[in-house]
Amino acid sequence: MPTNLVIDDKLIEEACLLGLHRTKKAVVTEALLEYIQRRKQVKILNLFGTIEYELDYNYKEQRKVK
Repeated sequence: MPTNLVIDDKLIEEACLLGLHRTKKAVVTEALLEYIQRRKQVKILNLFGTIEYELDYNYKEQRKVK
């Protein structure tokens, strides 16, 4: 999907250097992937302490069940 964006050239140049990217598209793509990954990690962190589990659950035994 073609998109026209106005992005600060200094930010793009710095990101290119840091990420060793050749193109602006590569920089933006990598930035979006990292953004998405970080947001998903935050959602996972919010689950800590909210999931109940059985203390006597044996995951090794469960692997044998087919």
